[in-house]
Amino acid sequence: MLIAAALLSAFGIAGAGLVALAHQGTAERIAANERAALLEQIGRIVPAGSIDNDPLTDRTRVHAPGILGPAATTVYRGRGAGQPAAAVFSTVDAKGYAGPIRLIVAVMADGRLGGVRVLSHRETPGLGDRIEESRSDWVLGFAGRSLSNPAAARWKVKRDGGVFDQFTGATVTPRSIVVAVKQTLEYAQAHWAELFTTHPASMQN
Repeated sequence: MLIAAALLSAFGIAGAGLVALAHQGTAERIAANERAALLEQIGRIVPAGSIDNDPLTDRTRVHAPGILGPAATTVYRGRGAGQPAAAVFSTVDAKGYAGPIRLIVAVMADGRLGGVRVLSHRETPGLGDRIEESRSDWVLGFAGRSLSNPAAARWKVKRDGGVFDQFTGATVTPRSIVVAVKQTLEYAQAHWAELFTTHPASMQN
């Protein structure tokens, strides 16, 4: 009985060790895949050649409820030749029809938008889901926009007197994104120097 118990214990310890090793290896692969996906996303909304650093290791967190969303927002900082070039806000929350719409927004040093993409949403399929890049090119229309292009009063959907298209039967969805993107631009303009002077070690994750 003692021998059997010892064998069972040995098998149990070995099994636990194998599970731990498998988990560690899987976790590392998942982390690497997530990092690659995020870098690819940033590369699609920050113009090629505008940054030469690793924005994933040069980042800070900001908390601006009512502007960027209720939770703290991670800002990935792109630099070119050591100078601030792009601030990538991930995630920014827009108030969609069916719940939060989470965005990643790149603001360039000259105040223009590098681009905007939708990270997640729960909008109605066939209506509000046209905010997805795979469903339409609507979200691509933000690239190059700024607080002066269009003028502040025109940062609205066309139904409200603005320049941005709305969707038939789903005006709330694009309207909320336009508001969120404009607020992100305003925040970046007001806090640009602060965003790039906060030490990256001040944040976790």
